[in-house]
Amino acid sequence: MPSVFVRLGRCNLSCEWCDTNYEEFEYKPLSRVLAAVGAFDVRNIILTGGEPSVHPRVEELVAAFKARGYFMCIESNGLARVPVGIDFIAISPKYCYKERYEQAVGFDVDELRIVVDSVAMLSHSIDDFMSWAEAMASKFPAKHRFLSPLELEGQMNILQTIETIGKLNAKGKQRWALSLQTHKLAGIE
Repeated sequence: MPSVFVRLGRCNLSCEWCDTNYEEFEYKPLSRVLAAVGAFDVRNIILTGGEPSVHPRVEELVAAFKARGYFMCIESNGLARVPVGIDFIAISPKYCYKERYEQAVGFDVDELRIVVDSVAMLSHSIDDFMSWAEAMASKFPAKHRFLSPLELEGQMNILQTIETIGKLNAKGKQRWALSLQTHKLAGIE
């Protein structure tokens, strides 16, 4: 489905591999954001970040898009309350913050996408990661569950991610699939 991504510049985490350059953000009035998005012939908006749920005016932004008939999606880390008016919720819990997620309040989502964090897994076992992923799937019930490779310094752990999906699916509790950030594979920023 053709979509416009609206990237907001705040986050409540500090992931080593984050692809958001927080130095490049500038404040834009709501009217300018609406006009920029309105220039595209699409009805699907994806709020991303950073963490859009922690932006102080995200509710106002969502309401303005909804009033204009847009279908609203959000990509969130799942640690903050998702704004009212969101039609599709995709969350991506971070294993490097697993203690915070163990304390988090879960909620139903449309998509659960977990990065196979090979850096954090250096100090934990693959079994620990898989148990945590299964716990997140229970805490955040989702129609779709994905594992995604970690991209760090231009390298992705795709093979490790595929192997982990195979091991999780062999356990038979939940079905997992592969999610690739194709813009990274294509070299699109």
